[in-house]
Formats: sequence, structure tokens, C-alpha cells
Amino acid sequence: MNAPAKTEEFAVKIPDGVYAETVLDVEHYTDRLFRFRMTRPAGFRFRSGEFAMIGLMVGDKPIYRAYSVASPAWDEELEFFSIKVPDGPLTSHLQKIKPGDIVLMRKKPTGTLVLDALTPGKRLYMFSTGTGIAPFASLIRDPETYEKFDEVILTHTCREVAELKYGFDLVEEIRNHEFLAEIVGDKLKHYPTVTREEFPTRGRITDLIESGKLFTDLGVPPLDPQTDRGMICGSSDMLKDTKALLEKAGLTEGANSKPAEFVIERAFVG
Repeated sequence: MNAPAKTEEFAVKIPDGVYAETVLDVEHYTDRLFRFRMTRPAGFRFRSGEFAMIGLMVGDKPIYRAYSVASPAWDEELEFFSIKVPDGPLTSHLQKIKPGDIVLMRKKPTGTLVLDALTPGKRLYMFSTGTGIAPFASLIRDPETYEKFDEVILTHTCREVAELKYGFDLVEEIRNHEFLAEIVGDKLKHYPTVTREEFPTRGRITDLIESGKLFTDLGVPPLDPQTDRGMICGSSDMLKDTKALLEKAGLTEGANSKPAEFVIERAFVG
């Protein structure tokens, strides 16, 4: 049976050293994308932008994959944004979850898309494609992001317009939030682009950086290592090409151990 089992059915099967959390809410955006929220273990601590290994019991063994936590560090629940892969070892099952089902999660989060890995700056760019928006969904809802930067620019590139909805929902949620609305104010700029359908902003983000259209549209100067910081999450080609453009502009790649001007998440590539 492919469907995830209920708690009482496999309580004895849950592996040692992992959390078993309850699905609270599931929202399907397209036939390729969905979001879900689940309970957060009392002892689970993470920095906004990090990822966790989440999984399901498939047959008699657990299958895990790396997923960015899309909810901010202060949230009492955990949110994830996922692609649906019909024959994917995990996502073929994960896309069928319903409220009340159990999802497994390993106890140690990690990742490079964290504020600590960047040196101080004025403007923070978050470059994303597809589900690569997930770590930024966490960071744009974290007050610390706006304490460290005067301006936060979230770019989200998808093939089709419908795939942008999660990003629009996030921005709308912030604007209507009881305390985030005031903290964020007008610091957050959302720049969605589409590659395969008609849309006001069309094209790959790398082309829009290279042509200068991104900066013209936003009314900001070109990339400058003195003021600008970047985070990149997306496909392997997008990571490589965006990294090259940031380095061409004089920005240096950083890490948790050596903060610098931009960081990349490579955990989801390959």
C-alpha cells in the first residue's frame, strides 16, 4: 500500500532518532507543486533558510530527501513546498499525504542559505527558480532579515504563471500579518518572472541580470559588492549561471565557516 500509514498503524516501525510529525494542512497549487504544514517537535531548532531531511515509511523502510523548511524559525508549525515527481522515490508518496498522516524528519537541520553566512550589506537578493523559493519563504518571514538589510529582493522564476502562486501568497500573507506587516513595510520587493508563457516580466533571471532589466525594473543600481548580498537556490544550471554573474560583478561566495557576499544551496542538485 502506497499511502502513508496512520500513527497507530506503524508506531512500532518509526526509526530511532527521528521525529514523527502530524500533517496539519495540504495545498496543491498545480499538478507539479504542493505545500504542506505539519507539527513542529518541541526540541527542533533551526535557522531560517536551513533544510531538513524529511521522509515517509515506504513499505518497511524510511525514505528521506532534503527539503528546505519554508516556515520561519519563530513559527510553531513547519511548512514545506514540494515538487511532485510521478515516479520519485519519496515525492510519488509525499504528494498523496493528507491531514492526520505522519511525516518523518531527522533531527539535525543544516544549510548555507542563512544570514550568518553573509557579511553585512544594504540590499539582499534572493534568486530562486521553482521550489527553490522555499528557503526564502522562511527568510522573508523572519524579522531578523529586515534588521540586517534595508532592502530585500525576492526573484522567483518559473516556467508557467500558475507556478508563481506560492510566492504571491507569501507576499500577501506578510502584508496582512499581525506583526510582520509593520516590520517588513516596503523593504520587500517581489520580482516574479515566467519563461514559457506571457507575463509582464518574462525570461530567465540570469538574462534579466545580464541585460540590466532586473535593476531598471526595480529602480536599483547594478550589483555592487559594497552594498549587495545574494542567496541562490534553484536548478544546477541556474546556480552555475547566477554564481558566474555575481562573481563577474565582484561578489565572493561565502559559507557558514567563512561569511562573504553570496551563498548557494547545493544540497538539492543532482
